Formats: sequence, C-alpha cells, structure tokens
Amino acid sequence: MKGWLIGKTSTLDGLTWGEVPDPRAGEGQLVVKVISTALNPVDYQLIESGNPNWVYPHITGVDLAGEVVEVGPDVSGFKTGDRVACHTDLNRKGAFAQFAAIDANAAAKIPDGVSYDEAAAVLCAGMTAYQAVVQKINHTGKQTILIHAGAGGVGGFAIQLAKELGLKVFTTASAANHEWVKSLGADTALDYHTEDVTKRIMEETDGEGVDLILNTVSSAEATEDLNRLAFSGQLAYIAGAPDLSGIKPFTLAPSIHEVALGAAHASGSARAKQNLAYMAGELMQRVKKGTLNPMVNQVLPREELPAGLKTLKGRHVRGKIIVRMHEA
Repeated sequence: MKGWLIGKTSTLDGLTWGEVPDPRAGEGQLVVKVISTALNPVDYQLIESGNPNWVYPHITGVDLAGEVVEVGPDVSGFKTGDRVACHTDLNRKGAFAQFAAIDANAAAKIPDGVSYDEAAAVLCAGMTAYQAVVQKINHTGKQTILIHAGAGGVGGFAIQLAKELGLKVFTTASAANHEWVKSLGADTALDYHTEDVTKRIMEETDGEGVDLILNTVSSAEATEDLNRLAFSGQLAYIAGAPDLSGIKPFTLAPSIHEVALGAAHASGSARAKQNLAYMAGELMQRVKKGTLNPMVNQVLPREELPAGLKTLKGRHVRGKIIVRMHEA
C-alpha cells in the first residue's frame, strides 16, 4: 500500500507519498480500507516532534473512517464490509495511508445515514469534548460553562454538547468567528484579542464566576481560569494543568480534570479502549439524528494532506478538515 511517510527528522514539507508493506490483522485487530481521515493538531505536532516509539518510515494520523477488509483472531462483532470509525493509537501506524490496522476494541460501526467524512470528523475533537463535558465534568445543578477556542474542533463540539445539557455557554473566539460559534449554540462570545476575558466573565455572572470551564489553550490560561471559576467549580483541561499554588485550601474548592483521550490506548485497559468506541458511537448517533453538527469545513484529496496540515497549524480553521484517502 501507499501512505504519507515520516522520516526521523521530518517536517510537514518532508512528508513523502511512498510504499510500505500492507498491514495485517493481528490478534484483536481489524484492517480497514481508509476512506476518510480527519486532521488534528496532534498530527502536525507529532510529525514535527517525532515519537520514540515509532519505527521509521512511519505513518501517523489518529482518526479514520473506512471499510473493514480483514478481521483478526479473537475478534467478534465485526465482519468484512462493515463501515467503521476509530480514534487510533498514536504510537502505531495510523490513518494517513490507504489501509490501517486498528484495535477492534476502539472501533465503532458507522450508522446508516452518516457519511465517512462525518464519522471521521467527530473522532478526536468530538470525543475529547464528549469526555470532558459529558463524562468528566459533573454538570448536575450547574448553570454556566466557559469553553475556550469555540471555533476550533474541540470547542465547537463542546459548545453543542453543553447546550444539549442545558448549560449557558460562554466561549472565546476572534470577532470574525462570533457568528459561527453562536450558530453552534454559544450564548456569549468573547473576543480574546480585545477583551479582558476574566473581567467580562465576572461581569456576566454578577461576580460569581462560571460553574464549569473547558480549557483547550495552555497551562497559563488554565491558571488564569481559576480567577473565572465559581466556588466549588470544575475546570477540565487538555493543554496543560493549572498552577494551583495560588489557591488557599478551603477557599475556592475547585475540582480539576485532566482530559487525555489517546491515553486510553497507552493504559492497556480494554475497558478504556471500549469507551473510545462508545463515545464515537454516541457522537455518530447524534449526527444521524441531526442534533450534532459534524462541522466538516473542507474535504481534500489525499494529495493535499500536507497542505491541509499547514492550514490547520495556522490555527484559523473553523471545524474540521477531512482528507479522502480513497473515494467512498
């Protein structure tokens, strides 16, 4: 088969379309003909930084949707021809290729009425948002949430899920994206370029702060979020933990949640990997029902995958970029 190959000292410009041996389905695995893959920040970050667990040349790409072409030993519930979607193990060869071997425990069947592009779009970003907003944060009795970077993949899905739960949603976004995030359900959009986000949050909440926060930006911003959090509020982060040293015991009483979606593979826990499949299934069912916008922004041919990663790295993409590795 062919795929986008990474060398030991690779860059986005250094990706090459080349041949590698076809994958085979080992114990507990499926081989999938990759139809669609979604681009994520972790993809270009790993290409540029490398991974000590890789054997080069390597193929990365953590999200795929496609058709099962081989079922490995001890796998039940799947057959050749099934349409599946999977958030894959970044330590193994991934989705930027014509075929990929995946862990059957982490694979979810794509419902009728959901396209390969839509299925790929909801994986890494959607599952991260789902894990944070639905599984990690206890939203019982809570009223407000601040979601950072609402125009991005994780933020956009988080806005939709938070509105489904009945929360009032504040989100940060550049002014050009305010109408977009409001179309997803955000009640109030804050321009982080021109506004003091902390001051505005306190004004909007009568000095109380928000009950819940999803930080997708940085450790420093997560630390500042502690000044935006209501008493006994909850802060979930994906891009670095807050510094809690400035919080005196028995004052703010915050709850802090680390969200690390891909760590499910590294955990070695079958249950953790099965939860990946569960979350993917839940999101795809919402797409089927029309209650979740998969936010497909662009669909590119496989020849334009490196260009798509460069666009994503520019951090001005609404929703998701999809690359077709095969036509459906």
